[in-house]
Amino acid sequence: MKNLLIVLLLLPFLGVAQTIENIDYISPFHNDLAAIKKGDKWAFINKEGETVIDFRNDFVSTNINNVSYPLFYNNRCLIEQIKGGVSYFGYIDKSGKTIIKPQFLNATNFNKGKALALKVKKETIGYNDIFRKNIVNYHYFEVAIDTEGNMTDHLTQLAIHTPPKPKSKKLIPMITSKLISGNLVAVKRDNKWVIKKITY
Repeated sequence: MKNLLIVLLLLPFLGVAQTIENIDYISPFHNDLAAIKKGDKWAFINKEGETVIDFRNDFVSTNINNVSYPLFYNNRCLIEQIKGGVSYFGYIDKSGKTIIKPQFLNATNFNKGKALALKVKKETIGYNDIFRKNIVNYHYFEVAIDTEGNMTDHLTQLAIHTPPKPKSKKLIPMITSKLISGNLVAVKRDNKWVIKKITY
């Protein structure tokens, strides 16, 4: 009876070990979380081996040393949502909560509190009387955003036009600018580079 009482008293302090089985891939830790893959879905574990974000299929993978997996930078991870055949990118935090809703045509991982993104703008340019529909034009700008999704800097001055529904993922527009420090970005213009100071 005395041994049973000791076990019952110690049980809350022993904890319950979590075992995760049948994992296809385990990434290195980034921001104290590692991505684990099972089938075509990813989840995140912490350094105690606990699942902190359950398996889902909307994470965006980053290629590092010829291996692709989702990861956290500045406590943000890229996600992708397809709406009307178009990919839109946003970010979640380490609890799995969507912090920046998917709204960009492309986006980078955060680096020192900044990320680059393609902000799409829909512009009504007329009306079609026969089909009774607005005639719309889509274009995008390269912008810098902060970890809350606020646009801090316009990087491209001219709008780049894009079809409303790309036919394949290969047609996701590319980001040509590069973050080179916390407050400097290299912007490509006419096959030359311009170094621009951005809001820090």
